[in-house]
Amino acid sequence: MHILLTNDDGIFAPGLAAMYRRLAGLGRITVAAPSDIRSGVGHSISLEDLACQKLDIVGKFTGYSIDGSPADCVKLALNMLVEVKEPVDMVVSGLNHGANVGINVFYSGTVAGAIEGAFYSLPAVAVSAALDESFDVDKAADYAYKVLCQLLPLPARQVVNINIPELSLGRPRGIKVVPQSTVGFDESYQLVPTPDGQEVYRLTGGNHRDVHDEQNWTDTTALSAGFITLTSLRLDLTEPNGNQSLSKKNISLD
Repeated sequence: MHILLTNDDGIFAPGLAAMYRRLAGLGRITVAAPSDIRSGVGHSISLEDLACQKLDIVGKFTGYSIDGSPADCVKLALNMLVEVKEPVDMVVSGLNHGANVGINVFYSGTVAGAIEGAFYSLPAVAVSAALDESFDVDKAADYAYKVLCQLLPLPARQVVNINIPELSLGRPRGIKVVPQSTVGFDESYQLVPTPDGQEVYRLTGGNHRDVHDEQNWTDTTALSAGFITLTSLRLDLTEPNGNQSLSKKNISLD
C-alpha cells in the first residue's frame, strides 16, 4: 500500500511519528503535515501561497512540512507531491492527542484531513486518542493500528473516525461502532486579563451533554465509558427530510 499520513498537531508531533512506525509495516508512507499545530481549524484551506519543504525528522521519517491546514496538506500532496506512477491508496490522519467525537468532529483538523482524502475518492481514517495526563502515545498507536488493520480493505470515499479512550484508566473495554453525537458539550468562556489591561476570552471545555444510555451508545458516551469507538462519517451534509419539507413549500419567484 501507499499511505498518505497527515495530522493537525504538526509534523514534529509524537503521535505522527508513532503512527508512521506502525503504518510502515503496511507499505510505503508519504508524510505531508502542517509545519506547526493547526488544531481546531476544521476543514479550512489556505488561499494564499503555501510554503513547503522536505524535512528529515532524524530517526523517525522524512516528510513534507507545509505551512497550511491538514486539508491543505492532503490537497497539495495528492495534486503535486505524490508521483503519478505511485498513487496513494489510503489517507490516515493522526494520531491526535485529544478525542474528536461529537460536534468536535466539525472543528477537527484531524478529521478534515481524512475527509479531504475522501474528496479524492480515497478511503480515509482519522485517528485520535482522549486527552490523558500520562499519555502513552505508543500504546495508543498500537491499538489504533490493530483496529485499522481489521478495517482493511476500505471502499473508496469511506471515512472512519477512530477514537482511543484514556489508557491510564486501563485496557479499553472493547470496541463499539457508534453514531456521532450532536448533543454538544458544556462550554464557556473565561475572561483573562492581559498585562497591558486588554480583556481576552478563553474557551474552556466541559463534559458532553449526552445522557449515558447503554441501549443507545454514541461516540461521546462510549469513549468516556472506556471503549474504542468507530464511526463512519458521511461527506454529504444534505438533510433529505429537510429538503422534502422545503420542496413542499413550492418556493418561487412569482
